[in-house]
Amino acid sequence: MIVKQVIRDELLTLPEVKEELTGIRKERENEGKELGYELRKAIAHAEMFSRLSPEKSRELANELMKLEKMKPEIAIRIADILPLSNDEIRSIYAKERYTLTESELKQILDLVIKFT
Repeated sequence: MIVKQVIRDELLTLPEVKEELTGIRKERENEGKELGYELRKAIAHAEMFSRLSPEKSRELANELMKLEKMKPEIAIRIADILPLSNDEIRSIYAKERYTLTESELKQILDLVIKFT
């Protein structure tokens, strides 16, 4: 796949990606164009793994961003994966130079449970 130009650059949660790809699929179907292999695979992946609505996933990411030691990339990853244990959250933070305390892990878990 050849990228001609970047239209915009922003972090999206998986449900938001699913919504965008669904819109692209409908446009292509209305125009009578065929869906490429990469687009079909991306749509299938998004449909298989997104578990929240786009609005709830963005709201969760925004709530996570209010916490200390939270980067936008990690907030989006947590909103996509929806970890349900401390070990799952620790694995997301494995590449970071700091570790989370039990209270910080509990805050993240409470937010994830609240939105699922």
